Amino acid sequence: MDDAPNGTNDDERWLVVDGRRWRRQDPALPPDVARRLLSHLGRGRSAVRAVGRDGQDLAPARRRVDLAKRGLGERGAPWWEQDETQRRRRWEAALAELDALDPSDDT
Repeated sequence: MDDAPNGTNDDERWLVVDGRRWRRQDPALPPDVARRLLSHLGRGRSAVRAVGRDGQDLAPARRRVDLAKRGLGERGAPWWEQDETQRRRRWEAALAELDALDPSDDT
């Protein structure tokens, strides 16, 4: 596919699973940042499943998932349209909000 101005192509931006297109994680994420965001994403998804079974409010769990996905670059402004500073601000802001959800975490 055609290269974008920043040198990425559609195969680097999108993952297709069962005919559905999903945005890929920002490849510029430092490994430790990606690990932390993926940890928050996993905890959020687990909470959505658990809370859904219990009939409790899903909003906090869904918020964690959304913040993690935004930090990863899978939601919000496309990472390939952002410069390096905007990308770093995106994941730093997401991590700050996510870490504030668990003030006792040692992340």
